[in-house]
Amino acid sequence: MTSKTIAVVGRSGQVASALLRTAEAEGIALAARGRPDLDLEDIQSVAKFLYETQPGVVVNAAAYTAVDKAESEPDAAFRLNAAGPARLAVICAAAGVPLIHISTDYVFDGVKQEAYVEDDAVRPLSVYGASKAAGEAGVRNGCPQHIILRTSWVYDASGQNFLTTMLRLGATRDVLRVVDDQHGSPTHAGALSTAILEIARQIAEDKDPSGGGRFRSQPWGTYHITGGGVTTWHGFATEIFRLARAAGMTTPRLDPIPSSDYPTPARRPKNSVLDSRKLAGTFGVTLPSWQAGVAEAMAHSGA
Repeated sequence: MTSKTIAVVGRSGQVASALLRTAEAEGIALAARGRPDLDLEDIQSVAKFLYETQPGVVVNAAAYTAVDKAESEPDAAFRLNAAGPARLAVICAAAGVPLIHISTDYVFDGVKQEAYVEDDAVRPLSVYGASKAAGEAGVRNGCPQHIILRTSWVYDASGQNFLTTMLRLGATRDVLRVVDDQHGSPTHAGALSTAILEIARQIAEDKDPSGGGRFRSQPWGTYHITGGGVTTWHGFATEIFRLARAAGMTTPRLDPIPSSDYPTPARRPKNSVLDSRKLAGTFGVTLPSWQAGVAEAMAHSGA
């Protein structure tokens, strides 16, 4: 890994937390800072962080992720997911530092029958998806040396996510009704963090030694990165509780339901499967199957 520090914007979210754990385990120099010390709405705090760390790469893992709440708080979602990354991109460009920005499958409308590729048109259904799509545009316009990583259905062994919610509800209920007509790829935050750090390493080592802030391979652009394979929320829950039963836990019955039986403030895409072949071809990076990711998370969940 590069000897230069990786600067992570955000500290307490799932991806930022996983990056901290992975970097510590692998002996990678990483500095993460979030609110209140660093606020994407405060350009001075961002500039100060980059000046203090002098990073080789910046990773933006800060985001407004409350998908349903964003419908009633659009200004807050756009401030953090759109205006914030745009400011960060400008600062990174001025400092000559590449930016890795985390985005989402929810920039798509789910109408496509096949997996989405990077060049497919974005048509978000929700405020959250629209704010993330705007953030992508801000990064592209503000920092030529950028990598945008769209991922999906991120979870970990702790925090608030689908896996921990299922385990919590399953401990107190006999039956859980879970949506079975939305298709996607669950992505383990630990595996995602390992991949992000590998991409950061390749970017840092690609710097032209002749100077001038140039990079030899010019890998900039948008990429998709998810756990391997496809399932539904019901299928995801089924695997969680299969492993829970194997660990001796009492588990609920799972009833599959259509999205129409579980209305939410924000509309979700029926198909948000992302094609990750471009990332594999450029960086040689692929994530394990979503089932392997669930097993890894469950092993550290206390289940």
